[in-house]
Amino acid sequence: MKILVTGGAGFIGSAVVRHILTSSDDTVINVDKLTYAGNKESIPAELNSERYIFEQVDICDAVAIKRVFEQHQPNVIMHLAAESHVDRSIDGPGEFIQTNVVGTYTLLEAARAYWQGLAQDQKSSFIFHHISTDEVYGDLPHPNELPEGTELPLFTEETPYAPSSPYSSSKASSDHLVRAWQRTYGMPTVVTNCSNNYGPYHFPEKLVPHIILNALAGKALPVYGDGSQIRDWLFVEDHARALYLVAKSGKVGETYNIGGHNEKRNLQVVETICDLLDELAPHKPEGINFYRELITFVKDRPGHDARYAIDASKIQLELGWAPVETFESGIRKTVLWYLDNKQWWQRVLSGAYQLDRLGDK
Repeated sequence: MKILVTGGAGFIGSAVVRHILTSSDDTVINVDKLTYAGNKESIPAELNSERYIFEQVDICDAVAIKRVFEQHQPNVIMHLAAESHVDRSIDGPGEFIQTNVVGTYTLLEAARAYWQGLAQDQKSSFIFHHISTDEVYGDLPHPNELPEGTELPLFTEETPYAPSSPYSSSKASSDHLVRAWQRTYGMPTVVTNCSNNYGPYHFPEKLVPHIILNALAGKALPVYGDGSQIRDWLFVEDHARALYLVAKSGKVGETYNIGGHNEKRNLQVVETICDLLDELAPHKPEGINFYRELITFVKDRPGHDARYAIDASKIQLELGWAPVETFESGIRKTVLWYLDNKQWWQRVLSGAYQLDRLGDK
């Protein structure tokens, strides 16, 4: 099987590529523009083989995308390419509209033309898998807002969309486009919505790696507001397994929510990382006795969602997937990875990788 993965040099995309290459005989065509968060070094050199093809292509480039389809003849599309950082979307929403909405439209049209030209037996095995986020649903009531003993609600596949940020609005728009192409044109599509991911190869601007690397450097550990916002945390390798399973076995036209069953307050996440670093990196920066001393509360993000939490029972019942990692086991693996892979994140932080990438163009 040939699988075209967009955004395969990004955090979740690279986890998907690594999973496919190490767990199957499938071929991966990795299509990535290599923006600031894309990193070819997230695919270890030992995985480069005849089953792995990299194409530096912008999904908004219709001519280039058409050429990729015609040249590589994929059976499956896994669309992960997206701008995904909420703070950046607040400061500059235009890039999010361009990549997440226009880019998805461009990819859908290229995929539709390609799919319509396939022989009937090839059409029946084709699938366009769109990977999205739980943030499209808006947020859920915080436990502090509900009477004690109230059962906490969860996002299901039927939860109405109510996005709060430019980022989540752009992802909601792309979800609607994918479903419209399935209903209007009959193109076989499936959509997944995931909770917050964490794990190895995560770009340092996101919460977990940002806290790890700031702590190691003795810098402030910024926490929005009082840190009470709740997220469901999903280890990225568990997510990659789920996405590949949906691409192979998901039912056309369906949506599957993918969650980690690990609701944690943001402050709890930061404190857990600090405690792990006390254990695993005891030689602290000068003047620091405990990493928790670096926690600093900062002005809250505009429109900050209070709580996300996913009901992942559908994918478990229908496809047999469940997360392997608890938050405790996954976050320990993550901290250990950053401690053991300084060269990767130091090159990212220094800008050396970006300079090398630009030199390759």
